[in-house]
Amino acid sequence: MPVEFLGIAATNDGSETTARSGPAFDKDYTLRLARAHEDHGWDRVLFAYGSGSPDPAPAAAYVASRLDRLQLLLAHRPNVSYPTFAAKTFATLDRISEGRLTVHFITGGNDHEQGREGDTLTKDERYARTREYIRIVKKIWTTREPFDHEGEHYRFHDFVSDVFPVQQPRPNVSFGGSSPAAYAASGAEADIYCLWGEPLARTAEQIEHVKAAAEAAGRTDVPRIQVAFRPIIAPTEELAWEKAHRTVGAIRDRRASGLVRHHRGDAPENTGSQRLIAIAEAGERYDRALWTPTAAATGGAGNSNALVGTPETVAQALLDYYDLGVDILSARGYDLLDDAIDFGRYVIPLVREEVAKRDAERAARGTHTLAAVN
Repeated sequence: MPVEFLGIAATNDGSETTARSGPAFDKDYTLRLARAHEDHGWDRVLFAYGSGSPDPAPAAAYVASRLDRLQLLLAHRPNVSYPTFAAKTFATLDRISEGRLTVHFITGGNDHEQGREGDTLTKDERYARTREYIRIVKKIWTTREPFDHEGEHYRFHDFVSDVFPVQQPRPNVSFGGSSPAAYAASGAEADIYCLWGEPLARTAEQIEHVKAAAEAAGRTDVPRIQVAFRPIIAPTEELAWEKAHRTVGAIRDRRASGLVRHHRGDAPENTGSQRLIAIAEAGERYDRALWTPTAAATGGAGNSNALVGTPETVAQALLDYYDLGVDILSARGYDLLDDAIDFGRYVIPLVREEVAKRDAERAARGTHTLAAVN
């Protein structure tokens, strides 16, 4: 099966290790980073969402209007707009990008962060709202006749959009999480299911949960699986591990100095972060190259487990996840621009070459098996 690579579409050069050097929305840097991804073999980039961050939708439109190939993954929280408005925004962006949009719906795993923009629902209520929201957006994208909606969270009458996506029947929907509610929602609605990087055995367990949820929802297909990592690569293993330890030191220094804003409270509320912390407490190294101190240093914040080693080691580690059924590999370094270029130059070609080889061997085995049967 084909493999895809997802990078990050940051609007400034700040990261967990480095303070940004300019404004929150730096037009030149935003385009430069996106172009580096397009020029170095990446398939798409994520426009992330934060309560106080620049709005990702116009940032995505800005990039789409200037680049020709790079695909867009737009993060969106259902609490920030009505689904009728959001569906038109997404369709317009798909038009601007000529069919390069995927939408990633974020339910929200932290009450304080959600409350910053007036969202006071409980976690279970948020998941119910997200499912209703996604269903409405999908219907707006695909319905040419006015319709009414009377739901638990949304009510409207006689609505029909005048703008429709380029992609038919609609753009893909992406979703993530590690709780039973997340599995249930994604099993019913997602085209792509997003996981944070965990050890292979735990990732395999989560994939089975997603498959079971899709089956329980009555689907005959299964969401594609995406897994996210923080690669730390260098020409030798020794240099890669030196770089990894410097990276953790920089993360700890920034958090200790209060330069990184984070949610109130010591323990994360979302299941995904709780899993990352538990994995880090159980050990620092897993499988071929997975390293957990980066996640521990951030308190399990988001995509934070690293893959450490030479490009060859990291490529092989990614292929281990591919063998589990993961076909979208998300990667984001700590020096956003330089790491995107290095990963594109030295890791992506290795993975693509090996995937093509395995696919060819699989096809050959299938041909031989068919010939034997006949």
